[in-house]
Amino acid sequence: MTAQPIPVIIDCDTGVDDALALLFAVRHPGIDLRAVTCVAGNTDVDGVVRNTLTVLERAGAGDVPVARGAERPLIEAARSARHVHGTDGMGDLGLPAPARRPADVDAVTLLRREILASPRPVTLVPTAPLTNIALLLRTHPEVTRNIERIVFMGGAVATGNATPVAEFNVWHDPEAAAILLTAGVPITMYGLDVFQRVVVPGAEVRRLRASAEPGARLAGDLLAHRPAAPDPDGDDPSGGLGDAGAVCAVADPAGLTTRRLPVEVSLAPGPTRGQTVVDRRPRPGEAEIHGGGREQARVDVALDVDVARYVKLYLETVVTG
Repeated sequence: MTAQPIPVIIDCDTGVDDALALLFAVRHPGIDLRAVTCVAGNTDVDGVVRNTLTVLERAGAGDVPVARGAERPLIEAARSARHVHGTDGMGDLGLPAPARRPADVDAVTLLRREILASPRPVTLVPTAPLTNIALLLRTHPEVTRNIERIVFMGGAVATGNATPVAEFNVWHDPEAAAILLTAGVPITMYGLDVFQRVVVPGAEVRRLRASAEPGARLAGDLLAHRPAAPDPDGDDPSGGLGDAGAVCAVADPAGLTTRRLPVEVSLAPGPTRGQTVVDRRPRPGEAEIHGGGREQARVDVALDVDVARYVKLYLETVVTG
């Protein structure tokens, strides 16, 4: 008996690797992409909407609704990552404007509608700053009854990228990330510790770029824009899957090694703001013993990933899906 596809909603800031994630989600037979919501992050929110519609068009997606969401974090000003993703947020590939149009509702309204309307509990996959998700949870907490799991790309156990200790998505809106952790549903943190490891070899990037199929070729061009490391076998750089790994983890969770651990977000001003503090200690320390204990959300934190498995899964899905 064939398993039913997993109903998935992606909240993104498209973004080179968000685009890779969307391509995979559209083409994997085990995923039913029910909606995509957009938030400011890698670029401004209007650019995110445009990029998202472009990717869905290139991927040959069906009628997937796309909605515009928050244009800035809950408290702070928006801070883009155009220096990584290009001026347009999509590697400055010069893609034509999409013919598709966004839905006539905002992101929070679309999220609520699609989650509650789904006949099976939804897996929510935020690959962006968590502003839309925080607004949803605070405005419509009833949605949690039909959320199976939240798999978010964000945070880090070890080293950050926006700061020495903070990953970009969480750092961009730390208060929103802290709200996410109190959602009351199972949560998987797909952080930088695994995010940076899933790399497509240069020869495969070159093969994708030579494809006549628009979606596969777009995947290759996007991977080439974000070289992960020099290719030892030639001149073509390898490319990191980034956010797409979080969607691979939904389709094939056995490729991810997780551990259920207490996690909190540092909200204080200063150098640790936006850090995901992951408690890996085997026993309480002096702070807890001397009365400093506090309640922390327990999250399935990704600590290891089967790189070859996810690269193979991604390539097979995008090329033949």
